[in-house]
Amino acid sequence: MDMHRRRALLTGLFGTGHVGLRALASGLPAWLLANPTAANAQAMSCLLSNKGRAQFLVVSASSAGCPLNCNVPGTYDDPAVIHPSQAEFAATDIALGAKVVKGAQVWAGLSAGVRSRTNFFHHVTSSTVHGDHPKVMRVMGNTASNEMLPSIYAKHLAACLGTVQSEPIAVGVSGNSLEQVSFAGRTLSGISPLQLKELLTGDKANPLVQLRSVRDSTLDELNALFKQGGTRQQVAFLDALAASQGQVRKLADDLASTLSAIKDNGVQGQALAAAALVAAKVSPAITLRIPFGGDNHDDADLYSEWFQGTDHGSSKTGVPGIQAVMDALAALKVQDAATFATMNVFGRTLSGSAKVTARKGRDHHGNHAVMVMIGKNVTPGVTGGVALIANGVYGAAPIGGVGRADTHIAAAKTLGTVLGIDASLLDKDFNDNGRVKAVTL
Repeated sequence: MDMHRRRALLTGLFGTGHVGLRALASGLPAWLLANPTAANAQAMSCLLSNKGRAQFLVVSASSAGCPLNCNVPGTYDDPAVIHPSQAEFAATDIALGAKVVKGAQVWAGLSAGVRSRTNFFHHVTSSTVHGDHPKVMRVMGNTASNEMLPSIYAKHLAACLGTVQSEPIAVGVSGNSLEQVSFAGRTLSGISPLQLKELLTGDKANPLVQLRSVRDSTLDELNALFKQGGTRQQVAFLDALAASQGQVRKLADDLASTLSAIKDNGVQGQALAAAALVAAKVSPAITLRIPFGGDNHDDADLYSEWFQGTDHGSSKTGVPGIQAVMDALAALKVQDAATFATMNVFGRTLSGSAKVTARKGRDHHGNHAVMVMIGKNVTPGVTGGVALIANGVYGAAPIGGVGRADTHIAAAKTLGTVLGIDASLLDKDFNDNGRVKAVTL
């Protein structure tokens, strides 16, 4: 990586003057280091009071319209829904915490700890076009100012999480323009796992090597500043959040180990990169891409949903991909600070055609998709499910007082509350005037 590119990436990730590295080294929020006198009571209260509830978001966003939705818990309650015939998709009792539901056997591959935090939210996206992925990320025109969901969440969470930047970071775009993320009207560039690895590890000039010395100099400067003119609240804030030398040493070592384990830009590399960005508090939201089978219009015996070795992935690789994300977060001790979710442009047809009945393929389905949510604030189980909507076709069912057409907005708001954002604040980010409510999980 040439020095110009390296400098640009470091500035993008850690801010001008690399204020984010100082935040990482000191344990203090970047906004405080950028302007110490801005540490007012409201800003400090936001970070301290939300500590333990506000969550980073790691989201798998895909324009492929994978058949992830077809074999999750909630689709096995009606025998009219068609599943692959392979053993991995046999109806299996799956424990989601204390709840036992039926789903494809592959989902039992998630660890018990992960399953105890997992909810399968059934909804509609109202799209059947791959190119609509950016629109679906904006809930088909139902977000205020046409903002994408990860960016809505990030704006709310940045100050309370003390991140370097408000903008999301994409680590799994791989040149797919449909999966680029926008923020306040700007299209954001991504960074690949290998680029992140090269940027932060490898020689004595690397940022991780410098953390301990940066930590000491940063705290010395702030202590001197606050001793001269700081309030008691500012001094207490500094004491509450400042990292010790031991914490910084361990974080630097753990991040170096995580980044060194990145071998490519695949799912495993993306999982490690996302966990590192969360641990370094770079951004409130990180997007990646876990494939679950891709387009399978012509798919004899629904083989693509089962086969492990295709470039488009499958449930056999997708579920372990989710587990890889959760394992990477746990390795850096941030599993309680981050929530995982999936967002797909659409699902695949569950029933109602000769093709699906014969297990010869599935088509685009705007009437059913599934948001998988995994996190500390998630109540495990199944939200919604499937229902007959017309001529043998099954789609997402209504959820309590939420009609089928509103389940996408409900899913978006529910994820926001799971991330620790107040429901009343989220209402302003959608164009339904507060009519559609988040579902209590």
